[in-house]
Amino acid sequence: MFTGIIKEVGKIKNITGTGKSLLLEISCNSLLSDIKKGDSIAVNGCCLTVTDFTASSFTADLSEVTVSTTNFSNAKINDFVNLENSLKPDERLGGHFVSGHIDGISEIAGIIKSGNSYFFKIKPPGSLTVFIAPKGSVCLDGISLTVADFHDDIFTVSIIPHTFEFTTLKYKKSGDFLNIEVDLIARYIANILKFSGSSNMQIKTGWQNREYIRQKDEKLKEKLIEHGFYK
Repeated sequence: MFTGIIKEVGKIKNITGTGKSLLLEISCNSLLSDIKKGDSIAVNGCCLTVTDFTASSFTADLSEVTVSTTNFSNAKINDFVNLENSLKPDERLGGHFVSGHIDGISEIAGIIKSGNSYFFKIKPPGSLTVFIAPKGSVCLDGISLTVADFHDDIFTVSIIPHTFEFTTLKYKKSGDFLNIEVDLIARYIANILKFSGSSNMQIKTGWQNREYIRQKDEKLKEKLIEHGFYK
């Protein structure tokens, strides 16, 4: 389990294997002071297992499924990656609960500078729009962010100077793809509704899905009350 608060930006030192499965060697500094084989590290938000490490780097395997569903399918040597070690029970939860299980990739549709901050416009896969809500949480390349706005199938996140400077976002441009993990709570609520008989909830895209939810609002509210999510 992670929080989406990036601890360090590392760099891909080496990539071995085929396009179906890869072994990454990632160079970093501070995370190596408290690391051992078998530890979990979120790399661009993807939970990977440390298979070996040296004084300056660690290695981790990527399965065929991981490669095909993340932006690691286009990874190159010297690419920068966001790193976060797993959450300890006594640590502060600065972001939100992040599992490290990537739901897909989202395209950067635009970047707008506003003062010292930036607005990133993100186009998620259509199947994930049901999980995106204004003021809700989303994890992009391992970074815990708050959805500022969402319309026309594109959501916006505001990036403060610290986040921009100390993550890989400062290297990104329009057209790049980011790993996305939707909010865990939203995912579980959708799953409960799907199997509770409250709806034949087909995950639709964009306005179709939001219109469907509006039409079923009363029934949805009843089920949320029934399952303890709403009073």
